[in-house]
Amino acid sequence: MHRPDHATHTASTAHLDDRVQYLVVADETSLAAVEAELALLPLCARGRVFVEVADESGIVPLAAPMRMTVTWLPRSRRSGRPGTGDACAPGEAAFRAVRAWCAEMLCDGPGATRAIVAGGFTLVADVREHLVDVVGMRPDALTAVR
Repeated sequence: MHRPDHATHTASTAHLDDRVQYLVVADETSLAAVEAELALLPLCARGRVFVEVADESGIVPLAAPMRMTVTWLPRSRRSGRPGTGDACAPGEAAFRAVRAWCAEMLCDGPGATRAIVAGGFTLVADVREHLVDVVGMRPDALTAVR
């Protein structure tokens, strides 16, 4: 009996997953708000959390559902716009992370993804614009919190 290898099976099989995945984005100005939002998610929630902070001293314990990966983005360890020599501006590291995550995880569109964005005006506006206008997420699938 011939058994196809995993790559062949994966390429030829529809993998339908109707579970919601979450994208949570925040900066150091909204840690309390994002903690409250994470506490409201189901224990089985899955997805990604990006939190931008000024430097490593801003990293604090953050409770998230077990299937959520939390990534801290200290601006002090990142550069600004390529080729400028500028320091990383507030919101820049988180927005870059969102764009990269979307390119990898939402290549077939947003599906059942829900987003929660908290932080400064520029970060929230940039992420919302990218998710709605570029990725195609429905506006009602995105929650902006203060």
